[in-house]
Amino acid sequence: MTDALTWLASGFDAVQQWLFEAAVQPLMFTLGLGNLLEDGYAATGWLLVGVLQLAVMLAVIAPLEHWRPVEPVRDRAAVRTDMAYSVIHRLGLFRVALFFLVQPLWDALFGALRVHGWHGLQLDALWPGVTDRPLVSLLLYLLVFDFVDYCIHRAQHRFGWWWRLHSLHHSQRQMTLWSDSRNHLLDDLLRSAIIVLVAQAIGVAPGQFVAIVALTQLSENLHHANLRMGFGRLGDRLWISPRFHRRHHAIGIGEPRQGPRRSAFGGCNFGVLLPWWDMLLGTADFARRYDPTGVHDQVEPGRNGHVRDYGRGLWQQQWFGLRRLFGAD
Repeated sequence: MTDALTWLASGFDAVQQWLFEAAVQPLMFTLGLGNLLEDGYAATGWLLVGVLQLAVMLAVIAPLEHWRPVEPVRDRAAVRTDMAYSVIHRLGLFRVALFFLVQPLWDALFGALRVHGWHGLQLDALWPGVTDRPLVSLLLYLLVFDFVDYCIHRAQHRFGWWWRLHSLHHSQRQMTLWSDSRNHLLDDLLRSAIIVLVAQAIGVAPGQFVAIVALTQLSENLHHANLRMGFGRLGDRLWISPRFHRRHHAIGIGEPRQGPRRSAFGGCNFGVLLPWWDMLLGTADFARRYDPTGVHDQVEPGRNGHVRDYGRGLWQQQWFGLRRLFGAD
């Protein structure tokens, strides 16, 4: 297994180097960005990962949707909008924004900490021998990030202001493999900022971080798919299935309930890769059902007598999300 991982990493590095030298580096020199070549090389890696992810989505997950769909897809325009979100995320455009808006802040923070003698935890070095076993190290970091993602996801449903952004993700009435990337960009920026902060704090290697992000995103594509599939009684408790996650997206599930405390926590199946955190913390629901998806205020009139419009196109959805955040909608 270690030899196979080494071979795959070497092959990826070779393709990344070729793509950078053949296309990205000349373009950067043309644009006067020669001082950012190191960042350009990293961006080339993310671009290559995104292309590979899109290939897997189209070659593997899309045929599964056609094989056993939960429901016929009637709103093709909404799916095309989700595809636009996926392209933004998978081909590095969102990563570029993250680099300019968030990365300098964390670099400055950890630079100051290193000046004062703190160099991070280097989590995989806490146990003897782990650093010499790349697969074990990868699985350890994967477990940590999955728990962090679970906590973030619960917070997105617990705090009213965050839910007003995150509800865009739940507003898709026709879930497909593309629906994972349907998020408000500010919501994605907040989550990514936390993930990058944790990555720097625990010392995950850049290559491991890329692998963890790629695996997580592909798994999320699968369990958002319009796919009538569970992994069986045991399998559903080892890895999140499309059926398990669809329950999380059911109308009315996981939405902050209005009351004296303004918003009270509810919901189930917040896990991103592993259902273990839901099982340990009492939020797992293994019901064998495929409910309609969406947000209740899309189908039930609110106090003003109208259902909420979450927008049709990408930019309209982003604008409406900001209006919800600031109470204008």
